[in-house]
Amino acid sequence: MTNDIQNASPTPLHDVPAEEQTEASTHVQLEVVAEHEGERLDRFISSSLEHYTRSRVKELIKKGHIKRGEKIILEPNCRIKPGDIYDVELPPAAAAVPLAEDIPLDIAYEDEHLIVIDKPAGLVVHPATGHWRGTLVNALLYHCGDSLSGVGGVKRPGIVHRLDRYTSGLMVVAKNDTAHLGLSEQFADHGRQGPLTRTYTALVWGEITPKNGTIKSQIGRSPKNPLKMDVLKEGGKFAITHYETIETYGVQEISNRSAMKLGQNNAAVSKITCRLETGRTHQIRVHMTHIGHPLLSDPLYGTGFKTKADILPQKLQHAVEKLKRQALHASVLGFSHPVTGEYLEFSSNLPKDMEKLENLFQTL
Repeated sequence: MTNDIQNASPTPLHDVPAEEQTEASTHVQLEVVAEHEGERLDRFISSSLEHYTRSRVKELIKKGHIKRGEKIILEPNCRIKPGDIYDVELPPAAAAVPLAEDIPLDIAYEDEHLIVIDKPAGLVVHPATGHWRGTLVNALLYHCGDSLSGVGGVKRPGIVHRLDRYTSGLMVVAKNDTAHLGLSEQFADHGRQGPLTRTYTALVWGEITPKNGTIKSQIGRSPKNPLKMDVLKEGGKFAITHYETIETYGVQEISNRSAMKLGQNNAAVSKITCRLETGRTHQIRVHMTHIGHPLLSDPLYGTGFKTKADILPQKLQHAVEKLKRQALHASVLGFSHPVTGEYLEFSSNLPKDMEKLENLFQTL
């Protein structure tokens, strides 16, 4: 099998408007040898081209980008035979709709296939209504530039999971179709059978009993507030969160009556880790609120627990108010590299705002 790549003059593209065609197509010639006799065309091409998934190759075939001699082949399931030579036209990736912006990134790891970043609180992941600029995607388009070979035929980073705007921590993003497919499969499995590990660190009100445990429920859109998710008796999607108490911070000088507001025992706040077995919207925030221990400063799920802050010394009350976001940080991320198969794991210390708050509670 030969794989000779040569630049060709631009040819009309079926999926990119003419005014957006700023690069030439690339043509690859693939010759079928005996060992591939009878194989499907789409399987043969995808196995021969790095970073091109079978679904992407099917799309190219159906849009007329594959020729055998002068004949355009439009059937992905066409069976191949030795001696056939296929000309594969690889259109340039369409320009991404979001604009590239020079936004600083805290990069934990990067190679030609993927990038792991430590997202700060406040950074929106993907452009959407009200946030078309200044997002993580805008930043990645600028940072990665030509290293994005195109996810789904478009020059864009492959977002396989997200963090809420005001949740900080580790995220992995794909740079090409191969990495996108491999990472997506791992996140779909949620680490049940595969190697994916996601651990979050949170500060919650009160002391949880039992200290370590598992929360299982259905989570869906709240019938009372469409902006919130909630634990539902019927409907929604099944969610599993495993939590572990790392440390508790007590308030010894408060009265017994005030202690009752905190829930169990005499602790004002607990530092916990949460490991997700599913990936539902706001899952940790919903589950911890459901068991009566919402995250500190959670503007959406913690409003009903503001009285808990009233028992704190004034300095701590001000510190909690100053946080202005849920005290949640994606602290550990592990996965199998979608190309090399190597297991990679990254950890991130608490950001300064959460660390400062924790240090104040340690003085109680």
